[in-house]
Amino acid sequence: MQQIISFLYKNKYVLLFLLLEGFAILFTIESHSYHKSKFINSSNFITGGIYNKINNFKEFLLLKDENKRLSEENVRLQNLLNLQLREGLIKDSLKIDTVLYYQKYRFTPAKVINNDYRKNNNYLTINKGSKDGIKPDLGVINSLGIIGITKNVSSRYTTVLSILNVNSRINVKLKKSDHFGSLFWNNNDSNTVQLIDLPIQANIAVGDTIITGGKSTIFPEGIPVGTVKAFNTVNNKYEFIDISLFNDMSSVGYVEVITNFDKAEIKSLEERTVNE
Repeated sequence: MQQIISFLYKNKYVLLFLLLEGFAILFTIESHSYHKSKFINSSNFITGGIYNKINNFKEFLLLKDENKRLSEENVRLQNLLNLQLREGLIKDSLKIDTVLYYQKYRFTPAKVINNDYRKNNNYLTINKGSKDGIKPDLGVINSLGIIGITKNVSSRYTTVLSILNVNSRINVKLKKSDHFGSLFWNNNDSNTVQLIDLPIQANIAVGDTIITGGKSTIFPEGIPVGTVKAFNTVNNKYEFIDISLFNDMSSVGYVEVITNFDKAEIKSLEERTVNE
């Protein structure tokens, strides 16, 4: 306290000058509308900038929760749509966000907690398991397209065979002509996969869109995959076709696991037919 009093006493003339200067500025602003408007505008500019920074910081802190909320809401709407399809409330095939729903599916939201993309046999780990209805051989996607197929399942977690795995094979097709092929990865580039078994009649071009073919019980037809990046033909066959993925597989956050309600029935029918 003694130090404060001493400081005030030593600087009394400076402090008095600043006080009087402050009163002078205040009286000038109050008595002149031009100065007043300039002061208010400057004040608003400064405080507005501060509030904007604070708001941006708050939005950044809430971004994680908002992404989770949006993911869960997207899944809820997809499940509602498919429930209506199952109950016959919607009879026609619908196209929503480039995904064609010809079968009945359930979508379960999950978060990726581990992601390999630099190895030959890459896997992801998600935070949902058998207690959430997850089983092996279920398709995994996000808003941009396919991610992979569920592999091993524990009660709370699941590993996912990434599309960036040399053992991965996924049925896909050319969107513009419905010619089918298989998707695999040659381990050269984490942003590029390869398309094989596509007939030369497909007449592809750089930029053509590739989507899931729907000829399996894992992925619905029409889920985005990527676009044709480059290709070459030899002896009237495609030597290679490179596909640039829509997804950045090095940065995958929230995903959706697809359960096909008709999978068991279809598999049972096919196995019975083969064994007859």
